[in-house]
Amino acid sequence: MGETSGRLQQPDGEEIAWRRAEGAGPTVVWLGGFRSDMAGTKAQALADWALAKGRGYVRFDYLGHGESSGAFERGTITRWREDSLAVIDALTQGPLVLVGSSMGGWLACLAAAARPERLAGMVLIAPAPDFTEKLMAPEMSEAARAEMAQTGVWRRPSEYGDPYPITRELLEDGARWSILPGPVPVEVPVRILQGGADPDVPWRHALELAQAIKGEDVVFTLIRDGDHRLSRPQDIARLIAAVEELG
Repeated sequence: MGETSGRLQQPDGEEIAWRRAEGAGPTVVWLGGFRSDMAGTKAQALADWALAKGRGYVRFDYLGHGESSGAFERGTITRWREDSLAVIDALTQGPLVLVGSSMGGWLACLAAAARPERLAGMVLIAPAPDFTEKLMAPEMSEAARAEMAQTGVWRRPSEYGDPYPITRELLEDGARWSILPGPVPVEVPVRILQGGADPDVPWRHALELAQAIKGEDVVFTLIRDGDHRLSRPQDIARLIAAVEELG
C-alpha cells in the first residue's frame, strides 16, 4: 500500500497539499526548507523508507510551496508555522518525530514548543533558525535595502535558479519568532546533521541551536564535506539512521 494524498483546507480558503503513509509510530513528519517541497530527494527517501518499514509518515507543502495553493510572497514564518501545526493536528495521532530541513528545522522547533506533549524526538538537517534575521538580512547590500524600501520586496539571487522574492513582511515577521540564543524548550532526543561546506547555513549557526536546546540528549554531527542539501546517498543513509534511532 502506498501513500494517500489530499488537500487540507485552511480558514482563509488556501489549501495545504499533503501525502501520508499509514503505519506504526512514532509518526515521522517532514518539514521542508525554504522554497523546497515534499517531492524533494530527502522527503521522498523518507517516504520510501516508511513504506518499506511500515512506519507512519506525513509530508506536506507550505503555503506558496510545491503543490499547495497561495502565492509564495504571502508566506511568513507565522503562516508556515500555522500550516505545520494544522497538518500535525489534522493528520497525525500519538507521538511524533519531527524531521526539519533548513527552515523546516526552525519550524520544527516552533511546532515542538507549541505541541510539546506530542513530541518523541527531532531530526534536524542543516537547521536554519532565525535565518531571516541572522543569515538573510545581514547579506543585503545597500542596493537591496533600497529596493526593499521602495517596493517592499528584494529579488534575492539564488545558486539554485532565478532570483526569488524576499518581502519586508517575511523579514519583520521572522524576527518575532527568534529562538536564539535560547533556551529552546525541547527536552526530547534531538539529532542534528550539518554540512561543514554548507554555503547557506554556517555550521556554527547550527551548533548554536544545538547548544540552545534545553534537553541533554542532543547529538550534533558535522559532515565535513557536506553541502546544504545533504542529499547524497551517504547523507540519506545518515538521515534514516538518525530517524530510526529515535524510534
